Amino acid sequence: MSSLIGIVLALILIGVGMVLKGTPLAALNNAAAFLIIFGGTTATIMVAFPFSEFKKIPKLLQIALLQRKTPSKVEQIALLIRCAEVAKKEGLLALEEIVLEIDDPFFKKGLEMIIDGNDAEFIEEVLFDEVEAMDKRHKVGALIFTQAGTYAPTLGVLGAVIGLVAALVNLNDIEKIGHSISAAFIATLLGIFSGYVLWHPIANKLKRISKQEQEGKMLVIEGLLAVYKGVIPKMLETKLMVYLPPKDREKYQMKAGERANEKVA
Repeated sequence: MSSLIGIVLALILIGVGMVLKGTPLAALNNAAAFLIIFGGTTATIMVAFPFSEFKKIPKLLQIALLQRKTPSKVEQIALLIRCAEVAKKEGLLALEEIVLEIDDPFFKKGLEMIIDGNDAEFIEEVLFDEVEAMDKRHKVGALIFTQAGTYAPTLGVLGAVIGLVAALVNLNDIEKIGHSISAAFIATLLGIFSGYVLWHPIANKLKRISKQEQEGKMLVIEGLLAVYKGVIPKMLETKLMVYLPPKDREKYQMKAGERANEKVA
């Protein structure tokens, strides 16, 4: 949501800035400039990436702009501590009841491998391979927008050159010269705007989301391996707290207190 707000704010501020500078917003009504920048950027991305990756762009935009909800670290730690408590009291096979409640496929897969009796090294290897594969996919997705942010400003220069060529062709017509020069700079404006206000920030957002997901998965891996090895719940809790910033630690402690009170009641 913050990305959408940022884009709208950028459009408003640039529009107000244009008006204050004496540039009419109607100057943006230039189909050729939009075609060169946005059509050209799309074409260059299609040249640079296979279609199997290109067709993921709508989904990547949805992730970056709306940011799907993922389990918070507080929730993950609480669930891991619960798993440790159940495993300590009733054994690893008793974790089957918890598996049915889990929506996160990664967490669920790790827990199922523990219940199935796989050794710790195999579980660790499989889960780390999944994180590595996810990292590669996410890097490609972010790279698409990074490249778009690189191509768009350059295409803006190309649009400016085309506009200036058109102006030189019409040296005898002052009105056409003005229109051509205006179109040239509108293409440059759109190229710089799309590159540095849209594509590069979206690429950075995707990288940040990817990093957060990786951190969450690393927390799950460490927690599940500790559950497998029979680490005492309190020790596991202390160990996993390093993944939380101070404010989230306070939130976790409050929830832990509430759960303890419910058990007593």
